[in-house]
Amino acid sequence: MLPPMRRALSNRLSQAFARLASWQIKAPWSVIAIGAVFGLVGLIFASRLELRTRFDQLLPDHQPSVVELRRLGERVGAQSKVFVVLEGSEREVLRSMGDDLVIAMRGIGPAWVTDAEDGVQAARSFLEPRAGLFANVGDLEKLRDDLEARWQWEVGEETGTNLDDAAPPAVTAADIRKRFGLDRPSPADRYPDGYYQSKDGHAVVVVAHCTAAPGDLGKARETLERVRLAVGRASQASPRYSAVRVGFAGDLVTGLAEYGAVRSDLLGVGALGVTLVLAVVLLFFMRLRALAAMGITMAAGLSATFGATQLVIGHLNVATGFLVSIVAGNGINFGIIYMARYFEERRAGQTAPQSLVIAHETTWPSTLTAAVAAAAAYGSLGITDFRAFKHFAFIGGFGMMACWVATYALLPAVLIAIDRIRPFEAATGRLFGFLRARGTLYASLFAAAVVRAPRAIASVGIALAVVGAALLVPYVRSDPMEYDMRRLQNDLGQSAEMYRISHLAAKILGADVDGAMVVALDSVSQVKEFVSVLDARRAAALPGEKPFEAVHSALDFVPPSQPEKVPVLLAIRDRLMRARERGSIDDADWQDIENNLPPTDLRPFDVDDLPADVARPFTEKNGIRGRLVLIEPTAGKSDSDLHYLLKWAESFRETRLPSGEVVYGSGRAVIFADMLQAVEKDIPHSIVLSLGLTILAVLITFRRGASAAAVLGSLGVGVGWVIFAMVATHTKIHFFNFVALPITFGIGVDYAVNVVQRYEIDEAEGRRGIVHVLRSTGGAVVLCSLTTILGYLALLTSINQAIRGLGMLAVLGEVGCLLAAVLVLPAALVWRERARLSPAAATMGSEIALPAPSQRHLGSH
Repeated sequence: MLPPMRRALSNRLSQAFARLASWQIKAPWSVIAIGAVFGLVGLIFASRLELRTRFDQLLPDHQPSVVELRRLGERVGAQSKVFVVLEGSEREVLRSMGDDLVIAMRGIGPAWVTDAEDGVQAARSFLEPRAGLFANVGDLEKLRDDLEARWQWEVGEETGTNLDDAAPPAVTAADIRKRFGLDRPSPADRYPDGYYQSKDGHAVVVVAHCTAAPGDLGKARETLERVRLAVGRASQASPRYSAVRVGFAGDLVTGLAEYGAVRSDLLGVGALGVTLVLAVVLLFFMRLRALAAMGITMAAGLSATFGATQLVIGHLNVATGFLVSIVAGNGINFGIIYMARYFEERRAGQTAPQSLVIAHETTWPSTLTAAVAAAAAYGSLGITDFRAFKHFAFIGGFGMMACWVATYALLPAVLIAIDRIRPFEAATGRLFGFLRARGTLYASLFAAAVVRAPRAIASVGIALAVVGAALLVPYVRSDPMEYDMRRLQNDLGQSAEMYRISHLAAKILGADVDGAMVVALDSVSQVKEFVSVLDARRAAALPGEKPFEAVHSALDFVPPSQPEKVPVLLAIRDRLMRARERGSIDDADWQDIENNLPPTDLRPFDVDDLPADVARPFTEKNGIRGRLVLIEPTAGKSDSDLHYLLKWAESFRETRLPSGEVVYGSGRAVIFADMLQAVEKDIPHSIVLSLGLTILAVLITFRRGASAAAVLGSLGVGVGWVIFAMVATHTKIHFFNFVALPITFGIGVDYAVNVVQRYEIDEAEGRRGIVHVLRSTGGAVVLCSLTTILGYLALLTSINQAIRGLGMLAVLGEVGCLLAAVLVLPAALVWRERARLSPAAATMGSEIALPAPSQRHLGSH
């Protein structure tokens, strides 16, 4: 018996549903009108939802890496680039066209393009004559003294005044370059002629620096269009350019392309998911009007869900954007259970109002339990630090309850209104009538299997679940996280050419600066300390374990001790110029050193004197230079490898300076590292919470401990199978598919709840036997699972591998819990029922003890 408080609550709810049914029967069109108003309002708000594809949107605003990224954005400002890649067979034609493009893109205007270049010519023209300032003072003084000694000896030779026949060594161009430090590898060596050109000369890159901020789609589109127009005009400047192939890449281009791909993907997956769900509903009920009623109800639930999402959250992200398909697949189940019972009563001869009242009375406990369990499963994701999952929790949890409310508030009125226009018992076409007569075929197949071999099915099912449970510990210890980001990215598809251009541009430009993480210091005085600390960290790392390649700052381009070096360099210049005049330096050597000779007006310089091309990576949007530091990734390491990304992020996430000040880092590396750590930390918590809430919902629903145990046992078997399948298929856990684990409890328990709930109702009405339950309610249960599975299967058509991984893991959970509910649970109950029979009766088959289902109970409660 139910405790008095629970029994009173149940009675009050039953009375409320009876009053609701009475109103829906009396004034169905009024109910529909009210529902249409709410649906329209929800749709208006839902249409205002925006899609945000940046990954920092997936972490909470208070996350230190997000706070620092926001601060960095305020100081650095919008920095996006367009790479115009020119491909052709003639080296000089490509360079000439590149020069023309630079002029054309600078002409677009600073509101769109702040600058453009096709090489490092400006930087080289500034730094080459000042190369000697980067040399060691002692090396310069030694070079000056050697040149002076050689000069004095040569003069003495001409005048015959040398007293010592031993000649000082001649100073060659190679010696001068070595003393200046020019013999060491330099990034400028990548562009020996100054142009961003491939080694074979068949490609040149023109870089346009744009003002469009990440996420500012309108300005990004207009900027790209202006760049394309400028390129088009420049391409017509000379007939020689007609054979040049032009391609576009850069973060502005790829950002727009990926946003468009994600948006199209969301619409396509959502539309496919809804279509598949409605199609399977039609195949089950074989009534177009039933499909229309279900479609109206689902539309109301979805509009309410995403309208509320716009009010509470305001946007969708790359994870929550796919919830249309998932909410539709899960949320329609309540309507399926309700409609199945409604049609069951109609076939039994009840009137439409009578069928409605019975459907209300017999289905609300199980569907409400299922809705609460599903909402709790989604809600368990709300305890995570991953903002994407908090949003997932709200949308999924609200969606389940919204769809349940829409089912009981709107669907009955729609059914009554349709029935009054044209009664459902009216004759239908031959095809639908033929198919409808076989609508419970798959339910009968499960029943037949259970009757034939209950012990084998139960034993094998439970054994597989036990094996899965036993594999859980070694599976967790094996670290099942996915660390290869390439397996979480979008397929190339139609963007293959864009990515080819991107890779070509990256190969030419190098990843030293574009792939580096930026850290913003508060003062230039902190820069030396910060660089020193990080260099020490790198030096302390084991060979092959270096967390980064190098740390770059604007001070790299400002040599120390310049006042001491200037007079020495001017003396060196004087001696070299006079030696050239005397013919002591031949043409080949002179050509080799001429560009590196200091100018006559050589003077010390600082960060503010650097050319814009050199200082740009270290310049803040307010024009201040020198406070930004770049941390270059380790050569040969990929930031697609999360193992390396974690190491890289930890190397600069938090740095304590000798002064005691703490410098925080952010950027792509730290954001992804935080995402991974959040998932690893939150998986156990959300799973435990989801399981606990699901168990609580089941215990509250069932009056008997045996019924609750049967439901939870079925769920345990299903989850055990899922674990077994994950181990067998080597499934990895990542940012997105993790959500399938906690929601499996709330969604998967639905099927066992409906089976056991109907089992209790049949017992109360004097009809005993799980096989009868399977034949009467199994079809609707299978259909509920099928709609959910199809909602998840739609995700497998996504262009994103991570979303496909979510769909696949969710499908495994659905299939496991469904088969446990309609095979293992019934088989165990039949096994128990047969054990209670006399040996003679048991040998005659279960149909003696289990009466054949009456026509009145074909369907679901």
